[in-house]
Amino acid sequence: MVILNLKEDFRSFTRGKFLERPNRFTVLVEAEGSVKKAHISDTGRLKELLVPGADVLLSPNPRGKLDYKFVAVEKDGEWVLLNTSVHSKIARRVIEIGLLGFKPENIQSEYRFGSSRIDFLVNGNMLVEVKGCNLAKNDTCLFPDAPTERGKRHLEELIAAVEKGYRAAVLFLAFRRCSGFLPNMEMDPAFSSTFYKALRAGVEFYGVRLGFLPTGEVTFRGKLHMKE
Repeated sequence: MVILNLKEDFRSFTRGKFLERPNRFTVLVEAEGSVKKAHISDTGRLKELLVPGADVLLSPNPRGKLDYKFVAVEKDGEWVLLNTSVHSKIARRVIEIGLLGFKPENIQSEYRFGSSRIDFLVNGNMLVEVKGCNLAKNDTCLFPDAPTERGKRHLEELIAAVEKGYRAAVLFLAFRRCSGFLPNMEMDPAFSSTFYKALRAGVEFYGVRLGFLPTGEVTFRGKLHMKE
């Protein structure tokens, strides 16, 4: 099921090949017959995705110093969306169409709570924080793929919100082919421990499996379940 199209966000797509990643925000690609630079917004390690020779999708970057914006990479016959700038738009659509179990009356973006900005306040009483998940092992999506103090802080804010009478939830957008979810204890034990603490405190877990097509369409593939 197609839930939205991001073609307007990216304007057009150019195909290329991944070469290397000299720093967190820059990748080198081969596109249109030469080596180009592209800005990558996903600061995760992405080691299993960004391998030399991998097919990539790029979009124009007319206002930036680099030639392109990095959009997606091909892995195991599917396109994995790595452009985090559109996560909020995708998540909003996920919420709007009722994939959290209800269709909301109103959604407020970037809601200030505590010392953080939480992605959404839904119906005036439910805080929803969104995380993109691109690491998959043995049919399980894992988050994070790099240590995230910011992610841990967001979970702590959600715990505080529940204590103050809000509903609170963390929503994982999984762009890989997997059916279950686990926090990545090996990579970030602090985040993972806080994640389980949040669940015990009443923070709700939601996960959706999504696909991305080189036409810009985002498809809903199903829901993720928590693994034991």
